[in-house]
Amino acid sequence: MDTQKTQDVHGAETLQHSPLVTFEEADINQLELTLTTLLKSGAHFGHQKARRHPRMDEYIYGTRNGISIIDLEKTIVKLHEALEFLARVRREGKQILFVGTKKQSCDLVAAAARYCGMPYVVGRWLGGTFTNFENIKKRVKYLIKAEESLAKGEFRRYTKFEQMKKVEEIEKMERKMGGLKTMAELPGAVFVTDLKEDDLAVKEARRVGIPVIAIADTNVDPTVAHYPIPANDDAISSLRFILAHVCKALGKGVASQDVPMPLTEHKQQI
Repeated sequence: MDTQKTQDVHGAETLQHSPLVTFEEADINQLELTLTTLLKSGAHFGHQKARRHPRMDEYIYGTRNGISIIDLEKTIVKLHEALEFLARVRREGKQILFVGTKKQSCDLVAAAARYCGMPYVVGRWLGGTFTNFENIKKRVKYLIKAEESLAKGEFRRYTKFEQMKKVEEIEKMERKMGGLKTMAELPGAVFVTDLKEDDLAVKEARRVGIPVIAIADTNVDPTVAHYPIPANDDAISSLRFILAHVCKALGKGVASQDVPMPLTEHKQQI
């Protein structure tokens, strides 16, 4: 299916239907963080001036056609700070949870997390992921066990209707918490792609003392993140650019969750 594109309020392209996204190691190793590459990604386009958050003023270069323009020199500084912190968390042997609940960021966030071998949440934040982690961990263990049982054919002792219901349950749980299957303990940091859309994750992280690294567009309060990255959080090109640099900083991880379980195949066999 051809990718469909629309123009967003930033003047940059966003994807309505994103294809399968991957981050290739060769491409990531050739990345450069410069004003030119940031400009090409559209990272400088903010929201309309009327929607500007006053605490973002220090990161604004000016206004063009009613649109706030982000100061990319400050973006470079803040992105370097964020990447250095993320790399330090990785060296300490801790995980970073990637969060992208906005529709156009889901595939990119999941792909970046898989590349780095990190857990992720896309689509919708599951309340209590941090504040009620022990219960979430039990549900994840149940999901893993159910998937193993399905793969071994242990569900064949049930009726076809019961098998179908169990597969549907697994699919639903996979969508909600499949990205958390490798997160055995609370992460050392959380990376969010949109402070407004991912506000529940940010609030929970701050409540339990987990550092927040986040892309901060011109319509949000950057101070809620410990490491804000002033940049366009809507354009796919901007998101991909920043996530690619995160992948470069963290390096390629163990491919423990590269491919989701092909539940549709089991459905066809029922």
